[in-house]
Amino acid sequence: MTANRAAEPASGRAREDQVRTLFGEIAPRYDLLNHLLSLNVDRWWRRRAVRALGWETAPAGTYLDLCSGTFDLALELAGRPGFEGTVLGSDFAFPMLAQGLPKIEDAPVSPVCADTQLLPFATSSFAGITVGFGVRNLSDLQAGLCEAHRTLQPGRRLVVLDFTVPPGRLMRAAYLLYFNHILPRAGRLISGHPWAYSYLPKSVEGFPDPPRLAELMRDAGFVSADWFLLSGGIAAIHVGVKAPAGGPGRLQGR
Repeated sequence: MTANRAAEPASGRAREDQVRTLFGEIAPRYDLLNHLLSLNVDRWWRRRAVRALGWETAPAGTYLDLCSGTFDLALELAGRPGFEGTVLGSDFAFPMLAQGLPKIEDAPVSPVCADTQLLPFATSSFAGITVGFGVRNLSDLQAGLCEAHRTLQPGRRLVVLDFTVPPGRLMRAAYLLYFNHILPRAGRLISGHPWAYSYLPKSVEGFPDPPRLAELMRDAGFVSADWFLLSGGIAAIHVGVKAPAGGPGRLQGR
């Protein structure tokens, strides 16, 4: 199979195998490439995602970071001043979790190898759920959103951080030039992987735009789903709220 064909996002079980293989193979250089290819702006995006979670209303709660990879987003939450809880970092690509283990030795973060589309957790387990750059890779996006809703406590938030295509004409042109031409070449050179960083722009291209993703979150049961754009629309943060016990409403304590 050619590199270009391998980079085309598959569907169903083939997508699961494709994503597991991809992230297993790039795990050793994943962190380096993330920060280098985003010019470190991904760190700021993660801080914004944690800020949107509203964890301050339950600082000793148990939180879940889905598609956690090497735990960057989980650690961003666990390292906030005043945070006294626990974060479970869940991912179905074991090599990514293994690569990140040294980073969580002294942090209240525990690894879990699990599929986001079929989580091994009880209903209403978590005070908040985050997912950074992960739902785009799910073979069944709606199943993943429904599982997040199921395992979230009433009145709490799901925060989704992911790439999107900028709405502005000039920003979109610059973004597509970088994403479709510069990033794949740089990623291939640094990672040594023939198609991983060609898969990335193709997966973003086929991912629902912010209004559609918000609609899918509401379809999964969230009583509200809002979003805001980052860095001119290169990325977006979606915030979904599960209805409080006893009826629709807002985040508890906020």
